[in-house]
Amino acid sequence: MPADFSFDVVSEVNLNLVAESIQVALKEIVNRFDFKDAKASIELLEKEKKLVVRAVDDFRVKAAMEALSTRMAKRGLPLKNFTKGKIEQALGQTARMDVAIQAGIPTDKSREMVAAIKAKKLKVTAAIQADQVRVTSRSKDELQAAMALLRAGDYGIALQFRNFR
Repeated sequence: MPADFSFDVVSEVNLNLVAESIQVALKEIVNRFDFKDAKASIELLEKEKKLVVRAVDDFRVKAAMEALSTRMAKRGLPLKNFTKGKIEQALGQTARMDVAIQAGIPTDKSREMVAAIKAKKLKVTAAIQADQVRVTSRSKDELQAAMALLRAGDYGIALQFRNFR
């Protein structure tokens, strides 16, 4: 048996599932009555980790985003990790919305998590490692208590637990 047990707290978004959700949402948009003769598009920019939703007017941008949100929720994607921007008027009489994809845990959120674990006085050690938090302990029960504490807290992002050792 290992001397210490551990797990990692991460916040990830599967971009393949996002791309599939976009495909299904675009099929739905093409067939919707309120989008007849109105061009709408949803782009995934993987390098910038953002989505761009474009349509003729702001009403249709909101409707396209709603269709996409529904499809992402059905695929189990965490909607907390998508930050909607303002709807802007773009060139050519169109409107657009940028949606940022939050991947990784920001430093301030990870500090909040570590502080919450320390305040609870669990017999665990939490360490910030780049965009994730590693929690170690000698007891599996203490690790499960730390997981329950983190699940109960609201950090504004969806948390996943990985690498149980």
